[in-house]
Amino acid sequence: MSENSYDADILLWSQNQAALLRQRAANQLDWDNIAEEIESVGRSELRALHSHIVQALLHDLKAEAWPLSRDVDHWRAEARGHRQEARGCFAPSMAQRTDMTRLYRQARQRMPDTMDGTLPLPTPADCPVTLDEILSEDEAG
Repeated sequence: MSENSYDADILLWSQNQAALLRQRAANQLDWDNIAEEIESVGRSELRALHSHIVQALLHDLKAEAWPLSRDVDHWRAEARGHRQEARGCFAPSMAQRTDMTRLYRQARQRMPDTMDGTLPLPTPADCPVTLDEILSEDEAG
């Protein structure tokens, strides 16, 4: 694995480095805990990606559920900002560990029951976007 992999894919780098460190377990250093800490760097980045995706989905859902709210422009801007942050967190190895169905379900669970006393309009039961679409620089979302 090249030295540039740290910057290109922190999750993959952290997993590979942890595996290499574990191979040296006979040494006096606490290699297992060192390896765990290194792996946690990648997991932290993955959690950040997932958090930004959930927030982007949630803000888009609110804008769709309450299209006449005075907050729609704010929600759309927040969704764009979270998609931008998600793009900054994303590394290719994260795609296989990102379940858009689960993340969309989390966003739907965070939806308020009402907004300013108004019930929401129906929103899609299934995730309407792919990971590629949510990470796209096309801000139509």
